[in-house]
Amino acid sequence: METDQPATAKEAAPRRITLLPGDGIGPEITDACRGLIAEVFPHWELIEAQIGWSQWCAHGNPIPQETWETLGRSDAALLAAITSKPAREAEKELAPHLRGTGLTYRSPILQLRQRLDLFANIRPVTLPGAAADFTIVRENTEGLYSHDYLLPPHDAPTDSPHHHLWAEVVEDSTVARAVDKRGDVAVSLRVTTSFAWHRLARQAAKLALARQAANPDSEATPTVTVADKPNILRDSARVIRGAVEQVAKEYPQVAFDFANADAVAMQLVTDPARFDVIIAENLIGDILSDIGAGLIGGLGLAASANVGDDFAVFEPVHGSAPDIAGRGVANPAAFLLSAAMCAEHLGAPASELAPAAKLRQAVYAATRTAPTLDLGGIATTSEFVAAVRAELGL
Repeated sequence: METDQPATAKEAAPRRITLLPGDGIGPEITDACRGLIAEVFPHWELIEAQIGWSQWCAHGNPIPQETWETLGRSDAALLAAITSKPAREAEKELAPHLRGTGLTYRSPILQLRQRLDLFANIRPVTLPGAAADFTIVRENTEGLYSHDYLLPPHDAPTDSPHHHLWAEVVEDSTVARAVDKRGDVAVSLRVTTSFAWHRLARQAAKLALARQAANPDSEATPTVTVADKPNILRDSARVIRGAVEQVAKEYPQVAFDFANADAVAMQLVTDPARFDVIIAENLIGDILSDIGAGLIGGLGLAASANVGDDFAVFEPVHGSAPDIAGRGVANPAAFLLSAAMCAEHLGAPASELAPAAKLRQAVYAATRTAPTLDLGGIATTSEFVAAVRAELGL
């Protein structure tokens, strides 16, 4: 008689994971970690694709069509690092034949999040022995990052792009005193929808319950803290609160709390243990998560997930670090922790979950036995990966 047996690593269905090395320290971290990741998750098929600044400079597009096609055939993606620069520098570094052609640089991270609808940026803030152990869930698709415009001259034709926004700001005291209102006034729009906050709050509630399930001895009620500025951004905050209160009715076992983002920032430093899951709009969540990274030793230990209903991209938070690129000293911990998050997201079989937990613990152990420069040590990138291998017995 046949019985259902747990899937082993060899029996697990293959997973197609797109590797996006990107810029700066990204390629060297990817090269150092690729072999280890392939051994820990032997049923992953790792497919490398191009993204980032070099693609923009050479072709005028940081994400080639071939990369979008590769992502479309994949189960998830691991992104190492991306460089973004202001518009003037972006234009200057284009290949000569592309300059002056009207190309506009768009952050590849924002492109991925918006085109793939990766609405939740999940950033765990945890390290064994640290006082901080919480998760920040940042809304990825709207907020203050979604629309940022340089206004045309005030006397430009009224059908000029974004000219209508002058009516909203022309009476502001600083705008009224602008020298000539030519290229020196910009507007950022904080877009806030109940749709986005319904799904973000649900994601946060599920994470809070998952954290509780992982700590069954804890008697604390799982809590989601909404970090915003309702005392200043009243109308958009009203939309957020209404959406969250509706979701709260779906999860009566979760407590939802509303707090001013600046107070949360202070409390992250003075009393981080009070937080469980924090949700925030794009800009606020970005800032708070970097504070969180500082509580556990820096951006070199900060992993993240960009999650949607149909796809997910996992990435370290640290960026491309051009000042140390090519020196072989970058910390690969966050990239490996992001790989562990990817495996956990993909889910069910023990062949996915158990190795992810072992990899995470091995990375934490290596931060003590082989700390890199950012952690106060002298280990190189390859020495840190070797230490992780040793912890795993590979």
